[in-house]
Amino acid sequence: MITCYLKYIIDSHKIPEFETYAKRWIPIVNRMGGTHHGYFLPHEGASNVAYALFSFPSLAEYEDYRNRMADDAECQEVLNMEVQNRSIISYERSFMRPVLD
Repeated sequence: MITCYLKYIIDSHKIPEFETYAKRWIPIVNRMGGTHHGYFLPHEGASNVAYALFSFPSLAEYEDYRNRMADDAECQEVLNMEVQNRSIISYERSFMRPVLD
């Protein structure tokens, strides 16, 4: 299993727009074979940093999901919505694996 860890720098004046974006992605990732662990929005501390975590059984399955996104109407709708809203300034994506006992 791999977990995608996303760190977003967001426009702190557009948190409601980012939250709408986040709420749309959770069921999409789950529908497309992943397990979404949620988005985490600013509360205390930095007002412009948000996180998301979701997992796939393997990196190959994550890459398959990324390829299928291009042909998925709902994915494209959400991506286009963000192009209009411009709530995300930048993001970085890392992949991690769990340490299991």
